[in-house]
This record gives sequence, C-alpha cells and structure tokens, in this order.
Amino acid sequence: MTRAATNTVYKDRKEPMDNLKAFALICTLTPSPADSSSDLMANRILGKLEEQGVTTSSARVVDYNVAPGVETDMGNGDQWPQLRQQILDADIFLLSAPIWVGHMSSLGQRVFERLDADISSTDDAGRPIMYDKVALTAVVGNEDGAHHVTAEMHQGLNDIGFTVPAQGGVYWVGEAMQTVDFKDLDEMPDVVASTISAMTANAVHLAKSLKVASYPAP
Repeated sequence: MTRAATNTVYKDRKEPMDNLKAFALICTLTPSPADSSSDLMANRILGKLEEQGVTTSSARVVDYNVAPGVETDMGNGDQWPQLRQQILDADIFLLSAPIWVGHMSSLGQRVFERLDADISSTDDAGRPIMYDKVALTAVVGNEDGAHHVTAEMHQGLNDIGFTVPAQGGVYWVGEAMQTVDFKDLDEMPDVVASTISAMTANAVHLAKSLKVASYPAP
C-alpha cells in the first residue's frame, strides 16, 4: 500500500518507530497568551511525551476561527482544516478541556462536532481515517464532573476511530464552588504526575504497536 494523502497508512509490516508525533487541541475559553489550566495540563503531558522522544505541538481552539458545523471545511474563513491536518499528521492526539457548569467546554463540543465529519472519511485501505491514531484526554476544573466529561470524550474519540490506551485520561478538579484552578497550584499533585507518566508511556507503547500492525481493512 502507498501512503495516503492524509498520512494515514495501512500497515502489515514493521516500520520505523522513532518519529512519533503528538498534537494537542486545548479547549480552554481563554485566548492566548493568558494563563490557562487546560493549556498547562496539556503542556505537562506533552512534556512527558517529549521525554520519550515524541515530537509535540499544540493549539488553543479559541485562537482559531472554527466555524460551527459537521463538515471538514465550512468555508468562509473556517480554520478547522488547519487544525484537522495537524491531527491527521500526528500519531497521538491529546484533547484537553475544562469543565463548565458540569460539562465539557463549548469549544470541546465544537471539536467533536467537527470531527464527526471524519467518521465517514476513509484512508487508501477503506478504513476510518483516524484509525491507528492514539487519543489521550485531560480535564480540569473546580467543580464536579471530571468522570462524566472524560467518559464523553473517550466515547466520542472511540466512535471517530481513535484508540484510547489503558488509563488514557487524567483530570484535576478543585473543591467544588471554590475558585482554585489547576494553574493556581504551587506544584502538581503526585497522583496527577503519576497518572501522566502512566498514560504517556501507554500512549507511546500503543502508537508504536499500531505502527507495527495496524487495524485491518473492512
């Protein structure tokens, strides 16, 4: 098989595994360059991936004109295609989002609505275009709802074709109805740090495994 234009490949042989790429979409409502807990959490995760030789990059959705809709390109200056291409170019996709009113941020939901178009997109082998890509999630907030938001994210990512590794999500939530955010902490809690270590190691392992043997064509 030849490489698809989207960088998705159907593989049944061993390929080089030293060129993994990770891309994070950060669904904070806070534009750059202001501090953001979702951005900080994502960068902690990307940093751990970099320690394992992964090339990383990230973007805040709020900094782009991502139009509402369920197509890959809504036209009229829609910048989702730029972000989508970075997802397609990556082996590991990290989605980081805050909790607002007990739910994932509106920008997180918009990302899923735009990714919905790719449920029917296929590669050269006729497989869903996001197959062979590993997905990780991060959730932050100062209210309840981390498990609920994580469950929604994992289900949505799996529906689209991503594979979530064992313990592939991390979260931190402060005391409900208070004002302390993740970015306000003097240091990262040990349990969050250990979870990030495990999830990134599992993501790299899974991404390498999928480079050796990808999912079968239909």
